[in-house]
Amino acid sequence: MTATAVPPTGAAPGARVSWDARQWSRLLVLSGNMLLDAIEVSVILIALPTLAARFGLTPFGVQWMMTGFALGFAALLLLGPVLCARIGRRRAYLGAMLLFGVASLAGGLAGGPALLIAVRVVKGCCAALTAPTGLAIINDLFPEGPERRRALSVYSLFGAAGFTAGLLLAGGLLEADWRWVFVFPAPVALVLLVAGAFVLPREQGGGPARLPRLALLRRGPLLRSALGAASLNGTYQAVLVVMVFRMADDFGWSPWLSALALLPACVPLALSVPFAGRFIARYGSARLVTLGALFPLLGYVLYLARPDSGSYPLGMLPVLLLVEAGFCCAFVALNTRATEGLDPADRGAAVSLYQAAVQWGAALLLPAVGLLLTHARGPRPALALVTAAGALGLVAALARRTAR
Repeated sequence: MTATAVPPTGAAPGARVSWDARQWSRLLVLSGNMLLDAIEVSVILIALPTLAARFGLTPFGVQWMMTGFALGFAALLLLGPVLCARIGRRRAYLGAMLLFGVASLAGGLAGGPALLIAVRVVKGCCAALTAPTGLAIINDLFPEGPERRRALSVYSLFGAAGFTAGLLLAGGLLEADWRWVFVFPAPVALVLLVAGAFVLPREQGGGPARLPRLALLRRGPLLRSALGAASLNGTYQAVLVVMVFRMADDFGWSPWLSALALLPACVPLALSVPFAGRFIARYGSARLVTLGALFPLLGYVLYLARPDSGSYPLGMLPVLLLVEAGFCCAFVALNTRATEGLDPADRGAAVSLYQAAVQWGAALLLPAVGLLLTHARGPRPALALVTAAGALGLVAALARRTAR
């Protein structure tokens, strides 16, 4: 899960929205960035066993290439609004995109893991600027109502599809050379940079520069949504790390085969995001958030009960389907609940705090899981930790329902 925007609820299904070529080009450039950010997460996931073998790293050592991105994202996310206020959203967005491309090239030329991890941290910092800034630009470009709802739906769809695209790209790129995993974003970032320079609107900086108020977390719905999202994202990435190492080390699968095996963990979300607003309107966000915490927990318990099952269809596949069912239920609902009832002036800060929690979920859980995979016997201790973190997510969801 990246810091993907979501369409608000209450969309009017029958509303007709007509945009000219310039509006479409602006939306596609901004959505293309979300696609790229999501790819950055999944492409490294598949590459972890290959990189570990290439550099002689343990699971704990190599997981920092994933954790570094999440740390960079979380660390700069709260400072992003200050920077944008001082230099302007357009300049911040294009500058971060340029740095993202340069960091990608540096990753392809790196000769050791330390530089690769540093590159991932830098790219996470860039994503912390481009993702929320792109969302803010969309909110400025498209008026509230059907136009904005449709734009956010497109933006969200690109983000959800990016994880799937990253899996497939990694399988193909690793067949050629591991360096391509780090280099391939560079030309994509260059295209988005040039296109953005032409189509994104110019605006002046100099607005009020304020850090998000941490006091907003005293608000129950935002705090519980942040905890639930941190649990959902952290456990999701952690269990996939456990699986990719097992596929490589125990099953002897190629990166391409591992990528295909993980598709059930991402394709359903990409297909369901366009209908998320209708699901929330029909079933309510509280119910969906609870199911979104329950389904993954059931999957983690199932995997913990039989981690050594040698059959993918009877072992990993049910776990992947249960975890993805949770994402389909809760991904949009959590975003929606985080800002419900807030004043418009506080919504931007609340989104930043929420998205930071999403990244911290992965940044805290991945190193712990990597450490257990390295020093414990078998995957069970790591899976026990993932299950415990999933249980905390369910507690947060049940507390939300009780507090309604």
